[in-house]
Amino acid sequence: MVRPWLGPAAGGVVKCSFMSENLYERLAAAFPADRACACFILPDGAEISYGTLEGGAGRLAALLIARGVGPGDRVAVQAEKSPQAVMLYLAVLKAGAVFVPLNTAYTNSEIDYFLGDAEPRVFVRDAIAFADEAAGLAPFGPVVARQASDLAAIIYTSGTTGRSKGAMLSHGNLASNAAALHQAWGFSPRDVLLHALPIFHVHGLFVALH
Repeated sequence: MVRPWLGPAAGGVVKCSFMSENLYERLAAAFPADRACACFILPDGAEISYGTLEGGAGRLAALLIARGVGPGDRVAVQAEKSPQAVMLYLAVLKAGAVFVPLNTAYTNSEIDYFLGDAEPRVFVRDAIAFADEAAGLAPFGPVVARQASDLAAIIYTSGTTGRSKGAMLSHGNLASNAAALHQAWGFSPRDVLLHALPIFHVHGLFVALH
């Protein structure tokens, strides 16, 4: 199956063959060929490469699978923004599971509601510690096949007009949104995005990161 993908690697349309519609494959296909290129520039000036991002996601995917996470299982995450939290998001996609980000300001009683509603297989509150636990594992190599209609994430609404509800987003939803934004904004490999938003939020997680 050959599908066009608007990715920063070439600053335009890249034709890629995909074994599935897993969003992870779509994103990774647009990484630069030289994985040593910087993906993140941290506030202290340190850099994290695409290769480091990819390896971290692979090891975290291996840990998730070791914890019993399978395709379609929910993985809830209430963790501060960090490169490891981004790796965990990618790991969930890679494992074919469903990412459920939760606001870091939620109280324990609110968390109890979300966990009861989403019924996650794994709940992570410290992405850095979770990544440290995965550090000794061999990266999970393959990407679990998913269809465009398969669930990729559940984002809970703010609950301002009633109890928060889980908005279900598919791999196809998120892939088409990312491609449309990339084209509309005209991103190129020369651009740098200042990321100031939380990644439990739709804008910070999907719009800015994708």
